[in-house]
Amino acid sequence: MLRLLSLLQTHRYWPGGELADRLEVSPRTLRRDVDRLRELGYVVDAARGVSGGYQLRAGGRLPPLLLEDDEAVAVAVSLQAAAAGGTPGLEETSIQAMSKVIALMPPRLRRQMDALRSQTERLPFSGGPTLDPALLSTLAQACRDSEPVHFTYTARESEPTERWVEPHRMVSMGRRWYLVAYDRDRQDWRSFRVDRISEPRTSGHTFRPRALPAADALTFVQAGIRRMPQRYAVRVVFDADPADLAARVGRWAQVTGEPGRAVLEMNVDSLDWPLFVLATTDAACTVESPPELRDLVRRTGARFTVSGGQPTSTPA
Repeated sequence: MLRLLSLLQTHRYWPGGELADRLEVSPRTLRRDVDRLRELGYVVDAARGVSGGYQLRAGGRLPPLLLEDDEAVAVAVSLQAAAAGGTPGLEETSIQAMSKVIALMPPRLRRQMDALRSQTERLPFSGGPTLDPALLSTLAQACRDSEPVHFTYTARESEPTERWVEPHRMVSMGRRWYLVAYDRDRQDWRSFRVDRISEPRTSGHTFRPRALPAADALTFVQAGIRRMPQRYAVRVVFDADPADLAARVGRWAQVTGEPGRAVLEMNVDSLDWPLFVLATTDAACTVESPPELRDLVRRTGARFTVSGGQPTSTPA
């Protein structure tokens, strides 16, 4: 039946006699296996008569797929690139799918993936830290299987520490990934920047999941970020609808207001991201704070005007 599925996935029309000969089965066995595929969710069209045959067509839902070795490796490598930020907006879905594919791979295919990754040079994605897809996969599988993880963690402006945690959930925020987990040594919940995690080791055992003290993992990470001391408190008023602005800035800022007047607030260590938001939002705005952002906007605007070939006066 698996050989039959492999042939049908070419989506060509197969005469019944040719298909039975190729599989070395009787027409009756062929019909029985086609019926089994239909029970699994595959839509197989059949034509009766002397020239009758079979053809696989798209169905209403995705049934199980049969992949050749090279196809499985290609799918996993593509998902790795997407999980590391190669396809913005699909990172979390990609890491979940990649975990499922890798978990079913035999050792020989995993070695092929490791060889391809280690012998390939890739231009890093801009806008965030470079992540190791293998690290993402290890942590995601530990979350799925409720398996404790030990790793080395280097917090901001701190020395590396050893952590022994019960992983709960992975959270993707833009180009940054976070692991939400219960820290056994500190006996409390923590969120860890994945790009600061190294040398993860799983235990081979399982634990009983604890109740997260938040509505969900994303809410937990956002609350932790807001509690962190930041250098700048940004507040900008836009002539835009709050929903449109929130869709542009994503999860990194709080957007409130009313139709036609959106208020953006965020706490940041660097003004690069607020400046990017202002430059790429097609709406007039007023920077209320901090003064450093107002000065940066004036200087950047003056420089862009000169670069565009237009005369400018010294900004006030």
